[in-house]
Amino acid sequence: MDIYRKKSRWKLYLAIVGLLIVLLSAYYTQNLTRRLAEEEHKKIELWFRAQESLVKPIDEACLACEDFTLETEILQSNTTLPLILVSETGEILSALNFGEKRDTDQVFLEKELKKLQSQGAKPIEGYGQKVYYKNSRLLSEIRYLPLVQLLLIGLFVFVGYLGFSSARKAEQNRVWVGMAKETAHQIGTPLSAIFGWLEYLKEMNPDDEELQMVVQELSKDADKLHTVAERFSKIGARPELHPHGVYELIEKVGSYIGERAPAGVQLHFPSAKDAKEDLRAMLNPPLFEWVLENLLRNAIDAMKGKGEIEMQVERNRDKVIFTISDTGKGMTADEVKYVFKPGFSTKDRGWGLGLSLARRIIEQYHHGRIYVKHSEPGKGTTFAIELPVAPEEL
Repeated sequence: MDIYRKKSRWKLYLAIVGLLIVLLSAYYTQNLTRRLAEEEHKKIELWFRAQESLVKPIDEACLACEDFTLETEILQSNTTLPLILVSETGEILSALNFGEKRDTDQVFLEKELKKLQSQGAKPIEGYGQKVYYKNSRLLSEIRYLPLVQLLLIGLFVFVGYLGFSSARKAEQNRVWVGMAKETAHQIGTPLSAIFGWLEYLKEMNPDDEELQMVVQELSKDADKLHTVAERFSKIGARPELHPHGVYELIEKVGSYIGERAPAGVQLHFPSAKDAKEDLRAMLNPPLFEWVLENLLRNAIDAMKGKGEIEMQVERNRDKVIFTISDTGKGMTADEVKYVFKPGFSTKDRGWGLGLSLARRIIEQYHHGRIYVKHSEPGKGTTFAIELPVAPEEL
């Protein structure tokens, strides 16, 4: 489980680093915006003073010696900042940079002036005039830069995560399929020889009852091993799902597990004779039997040779729901979170592959669902499996 805790920590660290990058970017942008706003204010103030110098009364004696070239150039230099020049009485005198037609549209300018006043914009006041101005388009766009950055980074991370996640899952599937098929092949080779030796022992002394009983039990386990090899060989291929009697399958699994369970473990399985209706689900018997056996073996191991296991089955609309409860050691909420992850195991020498494979079989092949319904340390665990009901049952 340590690997998954470390993985969660790395995700948290990456999220914190990403947040810091966004915050630093936002801080830098806000600082840049403030400085640009100050520069624009100075620019408007300079423009207004130039405008003011042109409208101030000038002594006729000095009129000939006045040069307004600088003021004119300053007035003409503003091509980006929208502004409205207003008289002391509130009358709009002129406007700039709203657009060629809008600069002379009195109705539009009055609306813009009211909007600026309602936003608390402070005018620059001077000789008989005052000017209201809006920030330039560039400044407005820079203010939204952190949000645009955040959206683009988020989109990039999301698309990248989907791509990597898809590639990782595809690689995991190839590993699972390869491992399962190789296991089936490795089991199948000596298994053929085992069947041959069993036939030899059976025919060697047919009158020896004790020997025949041993051969019979060995044959059962060899058949089971053959079934396991067959199940593993089907991993990766599209399994054929057929309507199958639920109680018939439970009886078969229960009989096999019951013969091999410790004496101190009590097993309780539902039977067809006690059921209100005959339930049939869409499943692949060899693969689904393996899932049930895996859950039952885990339950037996969790109880350490003493306790009770109860399996129940019921129908809920278009689903058949199996529950397997044990009185074992149970799991913490943290363990439940990782119980289906490859490599996770509560056993000292567990491989942590059984429940991960069980989940793949149920969800990918049977289009069902498997989950921990309830678990409490010291009291036990309940697993649940949901499978589609057979079409004729609907």
